[in-house]
Amino acid sequence: MSERYAFIGLGHLGGNLAASLIRNGFAVIVFDRDPDAVERLVALGATAASSPAEAAARAGNAITCLPSPKVSEAVLTGPGGLLEGLPRGGTWIEMSTNGRDEILRLAALASAKGIETLECPVTGGVHLAASGKITALVGGDAALYERHRPAIEAMCAKSFLMGPIGSAAVIKVITNMLAFIHLVAAGEALMLAKQGGLDLAQSYHAIVASSGNSFVHETESQLILNGSYDIGFTMDLALKDLGFALGMGKDFGVPLDLATRVNALFQQGKAAYGGGAWSTQIVKLLEDAVGTDLRAPGFPAKLEL
Repeated sequence: MSERYAFIGLGHLGGNLAASLIRNGFAVIVFDRDPDAVERLVALGATAASSPAEAAARAGNAITCLPSPKVSEAVLTGPGGLLEGLPRGGTWIEMSTNGRDEILRLAALASAKGIETLECPVTGGVHLAASGKITALVGGDAALYERHRPAIEAMCAKSFLMGPIGSAAVIKVITNMLAFIHLVAAGEALMLAKQGGLDLAQSYHAIVASSGNSFVHETESQLILNGSYDIGFTMDLALKDLGFALGMGKDFGVPLDLATRVNALFQQGKAAYGGGAWSTQIVKLLEDAVGTDLRAPGFPAKLEL
């Protein structure tokens, strides 16, 4: 493979994406603040670095998958950051979820140092990242996308070039906004079924085969019915993404009534269960309000696809 990659950020999502790169034969140099996360990747064939700058200098290109724009900026511009290590002509591939303004500003900082940027947030969930079946939403120069397409396709089953930098941020926030709306809707639907005296497992399958089905119902409802709620994505991350959506609504002059209501519910969920609670626990607000749970046998504690 001609391109080598530093990979910074080996959490639930990033660790699986980096593992897919390694599995497909790419040379990967990793850094994360969590030494256990680094060890897991080294065991798969990655090389460890002592800082983002060192990883980037050794690889020539860098991929980041980080929890917030603030962390992305620190990793890019801070002491020992990517801009210290990436050579002129190198590429930064940002797979974190950012607002449009954030990624435009950060890409400009990279460009001033002669470094090109692709934004490449992913959608579909951690379970799809684990099996290399997740979808990439790409913003940036078309030729740069083609250059790094082999690596993107090693991590993701589908990729969509949405336009210039900033375009992927908009569509990623849209897809996440839809997912959180669908999650709240799925919880309400299951609770109506439960309180209406229906078998919850049979109701789940009937909805899957209906016009009211959604990807979120097919996947996350299973974790609710199991009781684990373990989607690998937190209330805080959901609120971050909903904040981006509401900000875009203001910027673009689009009233987002549903997203505004769902954001308020997630604020309640964070207050009740903590920002580190799984985002699927938003349905627990309804369970607690009604005084019953949504459980059925035969559903997994984690999604394995």
